[in-house]
Amino acid sequence: MVKDLDFSLIRPYEDHEVHAVVERLKNEKTFLELVSFLYPAYSIDLFLEKLTSIRTVREFQSEIVYPYMMKVLEHTTEGITLEGTEKLDPKQGYLFISNHRDIILDSGILNIMFVDKGLETTEIAIGDNLLIFLWITDLVKLNRSFVVRRNLPGRQMIESSMLLSQYIRHTITQKGRGIWIAQREGRSKDGDDRTQASLLKMLNMSGSGDFAADFRELKIVPLSVSYELDPCDHLKAYQFQLKRDKPDYQKSKGEDLHHMGAGLRGRKGRVHFTIGTPIDAEIDAIAAIEGRNEQLQALAETIDRQIHANYKLWPGNFVACDLLEPDKNEFADQYTAAEKEKFVNYLNEHISRVKNPDHDFMFRVMLEMYANPVRNFYKKS
Repeated sequence: MVKDLDFSLIRPYEDHEVHAVVERLKNEKTFLELVSFLYPAYSIDLFLEKLTSIRTVREFQSEIVYPYMMKVLEHTTEGITLEGTEKLDPKQGYLFISNHRDIILDSGILNIMFVDKGLETTEIAIGDNLLIFLWITDLVKLNRSFVVRRNLPGRQMIESSMLLSQYIRHTITQKGRGIWIAQREGRSKDGDDRTQASLLKMLNMSGSGDFAADFRELKIVPLSVSYELDPCDHLKAYQFQLKRDKPDYQKSKGEDLHHMGAGLRGRKGRVHFTIGTPIDAEIDAIAAIEGRNEQLQALAETIDRQIHANYKLWPGNFVACDLLEPDKNEFADQYTAAEKEKFVNYLNEHISRVKNPDHDFMFRVMLEMYANPVRNFYKKS
């Protein structure tokens, strides 16, 4: 029975564990240095006093995460909007399958907005490749994150995937709590958002064998995350350059931490989240398709159609398309000359932040990054 499974290795912390976790965080020098860096206007003594008073996960989210995140967002965005909450039953748990742009902020901002709307925050899937320090593990599990274990040997990976699948189904059906999970492993670095069939295969491992009933039980809701400006765009483009020059290039653990910090501190412009329609009506038709792999691919494409259609397109997205196809200049009515100049200046400034950039290569990569959501929205090849 699922209720008898040991989820302790992957699940978020519970209220009775909060005190011990807080005591560890209070004595973690690197964590406190990060807090001082991210929130220089705040007294570390006052932060520690507030942290020590925390007794529950809800208090941690509402009294620590929420106000501190709001302060960051006030200085790095030009407004955050959310639509589609009317499609949700607040008494139900949903599986939000989301496009993925930023390591921390995609799920973090969603939960901030859920707090504002009086909705229960979601549990967040996070890869163990990001948990490079014990205090990061403590921090994210205190903030309702559960761990996705990666890069395990074959047999262990199958067992880990089954446990993860069971935990997700248990959380939605038994705990009645929502879950945020990215549509693919890792961020979409080129802006071409596609759901991996392997994710859906993992989710289905805990099912009864009835495709329609099993996926309907998970209450899948596609979620579209749209940043006007991606604060890590230049870092992602530089990774493409490094891979071009050295095909066996592998990012270091420190790079993930650098991307987390850049995502938090960097400017994002306007940010918009759209909650899609729960996928129920399409499931019976998908279940009628012959072949399990074909069913999973059809479900992935169904999720993608909503993510693409609900993506909020900004002037820079249209500028990027036209710069890539100047002969067509197809979207010139979607932006002004001033908006075009501002966006191009932004790209150039971001490229200048990296050492030894191949400017033309990175500029084109970043254009593709911003243009792909337009192509997907209009079903352009």
